[in-house]
Amino acid sequence: MLEEMRLDENIVLMGEEVGYYQGAYKVTQGLLEEFGSDRVVDTPIAEAGFAGIGIGAAMVGLRPIIEFMTWNFSFVAFDQIVQNAAKLYQMSAGQLQVPIVFRGPNGAAKQVSSQHSHAVEAFYTHVPGLWVCAPATPRDAKGLLKAAIRDNNPVIFLEGETLYGIKGEVPEVEEDEIIPIGKAAVAREGTDATIVTWGSPYYTSLAAAERLAGAGIECEIIDMRSLRPLDMETVLQSVRKTNRCVVVHEHWPYAGPGAEIVDGIQRDAMDHLDAPILRVTGQDVPMPYATNLEENVLPTEARVEEAVKQVCYRQ
Repeated sequence: MLEEMRLDENIVLMGEEVGYYQGAYKVTQGLLEEFGSDRVVDTPIAEAGFAGIGIGAAMVGLRPIIEFMTWNFSFVAFDQIVQNAAKLYQMSAGQLQVPIVFRGPNGAAKQVSSQHSHAVEAFYTHVPGLWVCAPATPRDAKGLLKAAIRDNNPVIFLEGETLYGIKGEVPEVEEDEIIPIGKAAVAREGTDATIVTWGSPYYTSLAAAERLAGAGIECEIIDMRSLRPLDMETVLQSVRKTNRCVVVHEHWPYAGPGAEIVDGIQRDAMDHLDAPILRVTGQDVPMPYATNLEENVLPTEARVEEAVKQVCYRQ
């Protein structure tokens, strides 16, 4: 955000505690000091209000970044995002663009209970007119956020709440690496089974793949990075090679992008499948508060391992 705000004075940031407190997770640290309160705006606790103001600002030439302290709070602004941001380009016959980024932490943290643990991708990927990004690595988070800020469409940018402590190399400012929205990455090469994932479960999948390698099962991991649009071609190329697939995601199992990926595979790679496609998901319950129960709800390495062994007919 710092780099992009230096390049374009039309970029503004709005949200709760993004200014003087420098962000609930210190993501906006230093921005108020450099750009001032005209471009870094602390808002009241009123998501529908500041989401709507951001959409209006985007309609008249600004490029707002709207931070939700957590994506759970975006439900208060659901009407603004779905009814206005996603539809104004179509409803104005292309006369109005809405170049806006809605971003913030997504999914479960640790013991924040059911009203603060939603993985919201299933809600927003359902809506035509929105792009949805869910990076897992620092490099992808930077490159995708740059792409989102420069895009002329409204972008839902989901930052895994447990990923803020992850460290990794990112390009220098001069390199200005842009990760295109809608392009998946082959995060690990393999020959025996494909694991498709995104966001926080990416690391669960990597760890499971390393353990499976010890059992002689080499998994290929596809990090989707973007969920709308979906890069199905990268998924299909992998499945045609490995002939087996497990989809791993944090949100509830019913509907959503995980089911959409399974549907795309069975339509376009059915003849290459040697086993049914399985999904490892969050359990179909509201998130409990107790740590031991929370661990049973989220996807685990053991559940991913079990699913991969099942599609490989190994026990």
